[in-house]
Amino acid sequence: MSSDGSKSGKGNIEENAAVTDSDSPGPPAEPEKRNLLYLSVAYLATGLGFIGAFLPLLPTTPFLLLAAWAAAKGSPSLHRWLYEHPRFGSALIAWEQHRAVSVPAKWSACVLLLLSWIIMLYQTDGWMVPVVTGVLFIVGATFLITRPSA
Repeated sequence: MSSDGSKSGKGNIEENAAVTDSDSPGPPAEPEKRNLLYLSVAYLATGLGFIGAFLPLLPTTPFLLLAAWAAAKGSPSLHRWLYEHPRFGSALIAWEQHRAVSVPAKWSACVLLLLSWIIMLYQTDGWMVPVVTGVLFIVGATFLITRPSA
């Protein structure tokens, strides 16, 4: 009933709409939060990827692949910029179109996996960590080697 005692319900609908719009998190807020999350991941991964281009132990490609994926969902302009980048764009395009990785990138990744495993082998006590890590590294290297070459 409205304030004048009639059953028009107009006042109730307007009051409910005001309460719903301002007090409860509705669907319009969730896409904005999701977009912000994708955007944050895209920029963080892009930054780490660019740092990895200059630091030998930080991988570039996985971060740029993550950045491209997140940017496609959160920032079309960043996505376009990544794919048009003179140094990294061709690797992203090769991966997207053919799931291909360049031969130098395959060699680099496998050599770094091996060096990392050797360092870990000498730095850890016990056998469990080097064995489990070695198996995971072999699986990762096998996946990488079996991708088409760009």
